[in-house]
Amino acid sequence: MSYTLYIGDRMFSSWSLRGWLLFDPFNIPCEIHEVGLYSDSFKQDMEPIAPARLVPSLRLPDGTVFSESLAIAETLNERHPGAGIWPADASGRAVARWLCAEMASGFAPLRDACAMQLHGVWDGFVPSDSVRADLERLETIWAHARGISGAQGGYLFGDYCATEAFFTPVAARIIGYRLPVSESALDYCRAMLSHPSFKKWRAESLKDKYDPLPHDMNLPRQSWPDF
Repeated sequence: MSYTLYIGDRMFSSWSLRGWLLFDPFNIPCEIHEVGLYSDSFKQDMEPIAPARLVPSLRLPDGTVFSESLAIAETLNERHPGAGIWPADASGRAVARWLCAEMASGFAPLRDACAMQLHGVWDGFVPSDSVRADLERLETIWAHARGISGAQGGYLFGDYCATEAFFTPVAARIIGYRLPVSESALDYCRAMLSHPSFKKWRAESLKDKYDPLPHDMNLPRQSWPDF
């Protein structure tokens, strides 16, 4: 029996993307069970892993079921210590865990105003002051991570790790809404969105069709960039 990861719609479920990116980039195989976030079957789809009620949720090979991306990250790190889920350096690991925890609990204005979507790029979105404050905070903690790791570009700690899994949906929001960030932050977003695992996820997301489109902004929409 392998890992079974319960996810929502690939096009819109940022937390599902985070959960899946704790597997594919680290070559940890899992079976996918997709539940319908935009259908009446969600509650029924989740019944096999009760009392878990949110995606992502994970069933271990021994049948243990649990939720929350941070719990998934830590469990996989214990079970696959050589996979590189956290940075090898102790200081880097501490900061990486901090950043992932802050991502998991914060940035509500950005989440609320800019639902993750992978179908295209909205033109003309105007971020509020609270969204701009979230963007400034992202720039601050990303720069701090680079100060700890010494990485000048690419991923925050040199190699792809859990921070990229947690911040990739943020990168999709920054690109998908043309949010105002520095060129350094844009480069980091491009690095995350050009990763083969993200491209694989997005390609799968395009197979699902929606009418009407959830989270429609009623703005002009451009094609998703080819990073």
